[in-house]
Amino acid sequence: MAQVPQTFFDALAVRTWCGLALGALGRAREEIDAINVYPVADGDTGTNLYMTVESAAGAVEAVFAGYELGEEVPTLADAVRAMAHGALIGARGNSGTILAQLLRGMAHILTESDVTHIDADGLRLALRHAADAARQAVAHPVEGTVLSVAAAAADAADAAEGDCGAVARAAYEGACKALAATPGQLAALERAGVVDAGGRGLVAVLGALVEAFTGETPTAFDLHAGMAGLVGHARVDAVSDARAASCAELAGGPAFEVIYLLEAEDNAVDRLRARLDALGDSLVVVGGDGLWNVHVHVDDAGAAVEAGVEAGRPYRIRITHFGAGDVHTGGERPPRERVQRAVVAVVPGEGLAGLYTEAGATTVLARPGEPPASGELVDAVRRAHAREVVLLPNDADLRHTAAAAAEQARAEGIRVALIPTRSAVQGISALAVHQPDRRFDEDVVQMTSAAGATRYAEVVVAERQSWTMAGICQAGDVLGLIDGDVAVIGSDVTATAETVLDRMLQAGGELVTLVLGDEAPDGVADRLEARVREAYLAVDTVVYRGGRQGAPLLIGVE
Repeated sequence: MAQVPQTFFDALAVRTWCGLALGALGRAREEIDAINVYPVADGDTGTNLYMTVESAAGAVEAVFAGYELGEEVPTLADAVRAMAHGALIGARGNSGTILAQLLRGMAHILTESDVTHIDADGLRLALRHAADAARQAVAHPVEGTVLSVAAAAADAADAAEGDCGAVARAAYEGACKALAATPGQLAALERAGVVDAGGRGLVAVLGALVEAFTGETPTAFDLHAGMAGLVGHARVDAVSDARAASCAELAGGPAFEVIYLLEAEDNAVDRLRARLDALGDSLVVVGGDGLWNVHVHVDDAGAAVEAGVEAGRPYRIRITHFGAGDVHTGGERPPRERVQRAVVAVVPGEGLAGLYTEAGATTVLARPGEPPASGELVDAVRRAHAREVVLLPNDADLRHTAAAAAEQARAEGIRVALIPTRSAVQGISALAVHQPDRRFDEDVVQMTSAAGATRYAEVVVAERQSWTMAGICQAGDVLGLIDGDVAVIGSDVTATAETVLDRMLQAGGELVTLVLGDEAPDGVADRLEARVREAYLAVDTVVYRGGRQGAPLLIGVE
């Protein structure tokens, strides 16, 4: 459906752009994967870009969801900060990491002043800053890549006249011309008769920007324009030859791709860059304000992670052996045999991640405000290396994301059952009755039944004034949510938790599960355990430490 044309760039335009960009990359993903021959011919650039934008779009939607109860809408700064942050935490691969920095570069300009929108001049400046920021984030920039395409887009935008739509169209057309020229700048592209895959993805994102402003889809870029006339089987053979050449180069190059998020100070990151640059290549470090996304190709993956530990606190660490996918370097160990069944679970804090892991589950950490994208869940399913997988999303808001991940995994030949757990405490109940030696369907039924028999609650602190099922709450109020709805509004975490627990146990129960976050007040667990002992006979209580899980307290009653 055509979009309503917009003259200015505001929060709604950001939301529209993210949605359109995600759709465009979804349609082009396989095509971009197919032409991916540089810097590593692993055929995943389109997928990585899609996952990066999926995370950005999800973060923007989360910001808008917070305003649905009132008449306000997010500010431009709210929306672009969410977009940049979502892209940063969800960035995948070399091109995805660079795209995250492009979006962060734009956000730096768009959030400089507290305005509701920016005009064409602001958009020109944002595109220029994006291109410059991305180039600065790459240790050794190479022409003929997405960096060249971004620079050309910024140059064309600088020369454009008119409103935001005209500037966006000029940037798109400049990017298309630069993309067509990439084979003449990189030998690997010329051998394969293709354009740069990362640049092709950026063209799709800029095309979505044009559509967000004008409501019109720009003319699709012809991948074969400007090529050496390679079509059909000849082009496929050329890509195969280029990939073979890339594989031969990889045999003497870095064996691993290492990616992680890093909490660190700026000066520590400067030292990290120098150390990682000496360890390998394809180094890209993006971010700022204490949070960074680190990407590097190395032979010693452990040393790359250790460098992160010295700089700050790395997490969401992802290490990929280039011999594990389509690129084979020879001499690698035979693949390990698949297990029959595994459980994959999304967990909100490091403490619960440890608990689930001890119970045998493969975990995906969802930090506060950073829900995982479907690609992360698919990766976890693959990492479990099982023929059958039980997927526990542990969050009602992740049901669509988890369903998409399950569908993708099924397409890869993995039998996946999605149990719609809405809280980590329901996941604990499901995991407690998991028996991998019984029939798959029976195991899923038992786990689903255990999760469904567990009521769940959380105690949180309100961030803003809003309407709730229990009345109007103010920022700073303590909210007790039972089965997803606000049931209690209070001023003290411990007192509110006690009220919530009493309401949950009115219907009976055998076991109370308490998961304490880092922000839980001292003594809250002792107070609640005492309450259960005194008022509810034959009810047991178990307490876990959840870490930085967002909510001070999670409660489960079986």
